Amino acid sequence: MSNDVLKDYIDELSRWGRWGPDDELGALNLLTPQHVQAAAKEVMAGRVISMTLPYDQAGPQQGGLRHNPMLLATATGTDAVSGKQQELFAAFGIDKTRFGYADDSLIMPTQCGTQWDALAHIFHDGRMWNGYSAAEHTTAGAARNAIQHWTDRMILRGVLIDVARHKGVPALEPGYAITPDDLDETLEAQGSVVGRGDAVFVRTGQLGERRGSWGDYAGGSAPGLSLHTAPWLAQKEVVAIATDTWGVEVRPNEIEELQPLHQVALVHMGLAFGEMFDLDALAVDCEQDGRYSFMLAASPLPLTGAVGSPVAATAIK
Repeated sequence: MSNDVLKDYIDELSRWGRWGPDDELGALNLLTPQHVQAAAKEVMAGRVISMTLPYDQAGPQQGGLRHNPMLLATATGTDAVSGKQQELFAAFGIDKTRFGYADDSLIMPTQCGTQWDALAHIFHDGRMWNGYSAAEHTTAGAARNAIQHWTDRMILRGVLIDVARHKGVPALEPGYAITPDDLDETLEAQGSVVGRGDAVFVRTGQLGERRGSWGDYAGGSAPGLSLHTAPWLAQKEVVAIATDTWGVEVRPNEIEELQPLHQVALVHMGLAFGEMFDLDALAVDCEQDGRYSFMLAASPLPLTGAVGSPVAATAIK
């Protein structure tokens, strides 16, 4: 496949300027209050299903590009029962209290587990979403397109497209490029419809296959969306695309450019990209009740200037 296809898709699909010269929301501009109301109607049984990996040292990061979360206890229950905290309180004039406490700190990359990529995360030719210069991101963070703009936006209708289950395999093979036909055929088999303003979740099965023995999951070969799904995503007018893989798109990439679908769909179309979503429990539930749509609650943290955010993502059915 020629690298020219990247330019062709950018020329065809770019939405820069569609929502004005100052926009920092991207495709989430497509969401309306009516979309949120429609998402709420997906809740019928009251089941809540987590799609989030635990944030701990057993995660998929192997210490290359990113590391797993590190939880540091700064005040412990053992200090409380040993009397050490009483000594601390006494230093502040508090004596013979029965009060004790625990406290901790968390050190983690913002994109080491289940997370959203912000529109400031990826650049193409030195530009990010809506044409802003990559120089708008400095050591102080992103002055444009940072993750905090989405904090109250990720309440919407989600649709699971379980490609692995449709093909009858535990997991798609690394390097398998999911095509628009794969997506359409799976949706038809499920009896599902993707509409404007939806978030689409594509299950490859790779996360479940690698769970507990991650290997090269973070950055290695993986099944994922083909670059040729970009027009499909544009035609459906979805606002977010997420998978159970490290990087959403197929790896190795189909052209020499690194992560070309990110360059088209995130940078130029303004889609939110969600990575490392745990879709296995949701897939089981969807197969059991025959319903693959749900209300999604997956707001990123309001991390001012951040280019990504961990998320406690839940599907509500």
